Amino acid sequence: MKIVELILDEDQDTIGIDAISIVESPAIESDFVALNQQEIKLAEVDKEKKILLGALLIPNKPIYRNGEEGEYYIFFSKDTIVKASQMYLQNGYQNKSTLEHSKALEGLTLVESWIVEDEVNDKSRKYGLNVPVGTWMGAVKVNNDEVWNEYVKTNKVKGFSIEGYFADKMERPKESVKEDMGKTMEVEAAELLSKIESIVKGEKLELALDGQLKDQGQKAQSIFNDGRRDAEKVVLEASSKMENAKKDLEKLAKQIDSTYSEALNKAKDLGVDLDGTTVGKNYKKAYGDVTDYIISSSTAISKLRKFSI
Repeated sequence: MKIVELILDEDQDTIGIDAISIVESPAIESDFVALNQQEIKLAEVDKEKKILLGALLIPNKPIYRNGEEGEYYIFFSKDTIVKASQMYLQNGYQNKSTLEHSKALEGLTLVESWIVEDEVNDKSRKYGLNVPVGTWMGAVKVNNDEVWNEYVKTNKVKGFSIEGYFADKMERPKESVKEDMGKTMEVEAAELLSKIESIVKGEKLELALDGQLKDQGQKAQSIFNDGRRDAEKVVLEASSKMENAKKDLEKLAKQIDSTYSEALNKAKDLGVDLDGTTVGKNYKKAYGDVTDYIISSSTAISKLRKFSI
């Protein structure tokens, strides 16, 4: 596949970066260049100050494009990235920002801009952004509550993506680009092969099990219907038995109440406080227990009827 280096022609006024866009999933458009999705990452430098930090351009990183010329890769050299970062500030574009490359935003400003020069001590390492030397880093101040609350805090935007125009330079890439390209192609080929194998295996499995699944599905339906009929029969029987038990408990409650009333009258004739005696207390407890059983029976009957429905 063709590999194209993008360069800056400083003699052309239209060449360079026009704006920085905050995006959810950067993609390659026909008239601007975006960072590869795997390289996009934002770090919240300060939630109160509302500052975001991330990579703007990464050197010698193959970026896939698919346009009118077909499929190919582009990349930026370290020198081009340095020139692009400088021209962006020289042209006074640090306040130019967009959302998803389509909507102009107010209140976003590039407040810090630097090129990574040290693999260990660069500021980007403090925030877990392990980008290569030569990467253009930027910190953007977000003085826009709507953007911060609706897009940053909700993680709808995950990185920076540049907008601009560059010239094509047809040449063989440097060794670092070849190495990155080889890794990229190997990963893509492996992923594609894995997907193809999964599809083929899936189709074979579908053909082998299609008849079995139909038979098993019909059998499962038959088992379920039989089980449901048996269960409903059991539930109806249990409901009937519980209703009979409730009636017996209600009769017993009346008997206890009648016996207690007779005992209470006899105790009065004898001048005895029945409620203060052990017999009286036992009568009350027995009546309370039976009443609780009646209530529980009603609850059980209600649940059984609901289940049978």
